[in-house]
Amino acid sequence: MRRRVFVQGSAAGLVLAATAAGLPRRAVANTPLLSSEAVIAAARTRAGAPYAPAPRELPPPFDELTYDSHRAIRPVDGRSAGLPLGHGFRADLLPPGWLFPDPVHVSFAQGDPAPPLGTALFDFDPRYFPDGVPDRDHPEAGFSGLRVRYPLNAEDRLDELIVLQGASYFRALARDAVYGLSARGLALGTGGPEPEEFPVTRHIAVLKTEARALTLGCVIDSPRAAAALIATITPGRAGAPETVMDCALHLFPREPIADAGIAPLTSMFQHSDMGPAVIDDFRPAVHDNDVLVIDNGAGERLWRPLANPAALQMSGFADTAPRRFGLVQTPDAFDRFRDGEAAYHRRPSAMVEPLGDWGAGAVMLLEIPTRDEFADNIGAFWRPAAPLEPGQEHRFAYRLRWQPAGLAAVPPADPALPLIPVRQAAGVEPSAREARRFVIDYAPPPGAGPAPDPDSLELLITAPEGADISGQTLHPLAGAAPTLRASFLLTPDDDLSVAEIRVDLRHDGGGAAAPVWLWRWSRAHDGGR
Repeated sequence: MRRRVFVQGSAAGLVLAATAAGLPRRAVANTPLLSSEAVIAAARTRAGAPYAPAPRELPPPFDELTYDSHRAIRPVDGRSAGLPLGHGFRADLLPPGWLFPDPVHVSFAQGDPAPPLGTALFDFDPRYFPDGVPDRDHPEAGFSGLRVRYPLNAEDRLDELIVLQGASYFRALARDAVYGLSARGLALGTGGPEPEEFPVTRHIAVLKTEARALTLGCVIDSPRAAAALIATITPGRAGAPETVMDCALHLFPREPIADAGIAPLTSMFQHSDMGPAVIDDFRPAVHDNDVLVIDNGAGERLWRPLANPAALQMSGFADTAPRRFGLVQTPDAFDRFRDGEAAYHRRPSAMVEPLGDWGAGAVMLLEIPTRDEFADNIGAFWRPAAPLEPGQEHRFAYRLRWQPAGLAAVPPADPALPLIPVRQAAGVEPSAREARRFVIDYAPPPGAGPAPDPDSLELLITAPEGADISGQTLHPLAGAAPTLRASFLLTPDDDLSVAEIRVDLRHDGGGAAAPVWLWRWSRAHDGGR
């Protein structure tokens, strides 16, 4: 899948005055869902019946679209674009076709009803449709999704706020950010031995709009489960740039599910300073996010840099009652990427904060090899320890924060930590080529006090048998005060193929001074003698 399909149209704002037209009054092709209770009931009803996939055959011209011709279909203002939802929110209905054959029905609880699919709702670029497109309604079909616009960055311009399109994927924007990572309503079988099952959204209901808040309900369906996702979205604003979604997933299994992914995040990581330099690219780094951050139930903050591995790898971070996890884009400076078009320095982070006790399980991290930047190869989600049984509702409430890039957006650790990793890098040690040198640069979090004296800190590095750790140092980084650099050499035995490395930076009294830094070394990815 080309990731750029989700980004189209995000760069340009839409002047508010140009979207004053009301909704066309046309018959609705599906039963509207007018409340969160109705959305949950629709999912429960689906789960009580055998799975029945919706027909995916599309009417012309939607049936034979390519990447370019799909992009050449634009919603028409006042028909399928700029539809007023109240309180400054407006909706665009997105055309089906290309990678999006699954019909999605849309309903509005307030205002005029959403129109059924019809060719008159869209403008078809004559470069790709030289013979024109006849006006035809297709009430039996659906849209591919919904885009919501809002004055996110300026009061006189509509910016994209959230797009829900493709399977159960959605992505939102913080203030002054561009599209990057995605979230999903539900994941099933991600990273498992069998082909992944992708639940699809059947219905998107705009349930309520208030001043600075919009509530959506999504009915999600899949062979093994149906679900309802209810989400209230509060856009970012000046002084508080993050966009916040308060979510509740109501999951109704049709059969026992042991491989569910709750609050899944999907991203892209190609390369960074962590090496090795196997990517031939003019840019020093290419990624939507570069670190998985976990605040676990034991009171630790874990800091796991992402990798583009030589082979697919899945990591599990066992936990009980997790407090937070998410994918962070730590660099926010152009020079870290040097790509003005992709603007990776403006890609958002996303943090999941469980509301209530999620019990035992694990934060899972999936990393898939990739040679380019066009496929999402990173997944992070919560997997409950116990299978989710049918015949009952499983509810997971959480807050999803879409944050600007940069360390300033990372929530403070609890308990507070005086240092945070600001850069990590690795490479072959020139004087001992059988070894690999790792460096971790620590600095106080943005707005925090001075860095502690390195003489008051202790560097503890844990590695398995067969992975020799030597040459470890902790010292101020010359010319970069108040940065402290931790450095060490890893020398693997000849028969060692994988090693989990843990770095603890602690006060002399034993308390943590920085997040626990984790890395999975593998011979195939990192090399070694």
